[in-house]
Amino acid sequence: MGKKFFFLKLNPPRATFAVDMSDEERSIMQQHAAYWSAFVNNGTAIVLGPVLDPKGVFGIAVAEVESEEQLNEIIAGDPSNGLNKYEIYPMAKAAYKK
Repeated sequence: MGKKFFFLKLNPPRATFAVDMSDEERSIMQQHAAYWSAFVNNGTAIVLGPVLDPKGVFGIAVAEVESEEQLNEIIAGDPSNGLNKYEIYPMAKAAYKK
């Protein structure tokens, strides 16, 4: 069986989060960015980053994994769990430049 693709949406705790996060929240988000950079480097995260929606910034990622269980383990290790909430959407397939 081939790899599976998932679209992830990371919802912040409030619409104004990107502009009014506390020092503690900023530290958590820096840890979150460092954590996910390893998955960018190993090719698991095909793309990720903040979306500048005028209604409130949120994060997105497209992940390529062996299984949903692997994805759940990755998400479980994210230092921003508890601060942010993930929405996870399976993708039928993905075309991208390697």
